[in-house]
Amino acid sequence: MKKIIPRLAVVIATAMLAACASTASRPTASQNVLPWHDAGQMIVVTSSGWDEIRGQMRFFERENGQWQQRGEARPVMLGRAGSAWGIGLHPAQASGPQKREGDGRNPAGVFSIGPAFGYQSTLQSGLPYQQMQGSHWCMDVNDSPLYNQIVDSREVGEEAVKGSSEPMRLDIHNSGDSRYRYGFVIEHNAQNIRGMGSCIFAHLWGEPGKTTAGCTAMAEPVMVALLRQLDTGKRPVFVLMPEHEYDRHQQPWALPKRADFR
Repeated sequence: MKKIIPRLAVVIATAMLAACASTASRPTASQNVLPWHDAGQMIVVTSSGWDEIRGQMRFFERENGQWQQRGEARPVMLGRAGSAWGIGLHPAQASGPQKREGDGRNPAGVFSIGPAFGYQSTLQSGLPYQQMQGSHWCMDVNDSPLYNQIVDSREVGEEAVKGSSEPMRLDIHNSGDSRYRYGFVIEHNAQNIRGMGSCIFAHLWGEPGKTTAGCTAMAEPVMVALLRQLDTGKRPVFVLMPEHEYDRHQQPWALPKRADFR
């Protein structure tokens, strides 16, 4: 079992939560040197199109230089408006919708996987973990200097978290809501560029068929198994795209072949 050090909220607040880089500094993907070239684990979520609210999730590990699927595909729910290109490890994409704050779309692309979070004191996972308290918030307020950061109001002050709609203890703030009981950070917009989308997670779904505000939601047994498999030492990445975009980027981005999906 692994736990984040007690003040990792500060680390998340300054470095981790949600994606990666301004347009000017986005990495250029090439077949020789991809930012995720050394990833040993990959979560792949595909959907039938940009506006699709349902997806299929598969988990892969690299074995002898080849991606091998572990287990079966699992259903996941996406944002109420589908998906759109986000800011991650991948280069900027000119065609297709672009992720914005409040648009109800999942960020598409390739992203690092950040720490796990939840309600309980410990968690069985190869990811670092932090128990959320009633004072933890993810800031989705565009004008906030803490935009796209998980913060503790006991440290930053109650005034600093005013206006956020993302309490990290939904059970406390939303009548027992269990969706954030287990989850992990998808590092979209990691440089916290205002207005480009914030607080992107994988978490539990409230019920099958219920959409999210832009996160990836799944059944509890699926999440628990996934958290046990993920290992931060293997540099896991999260990939989400409509099938037609996945097919276009599969070879240049060294992604698992859809022909090998099961």
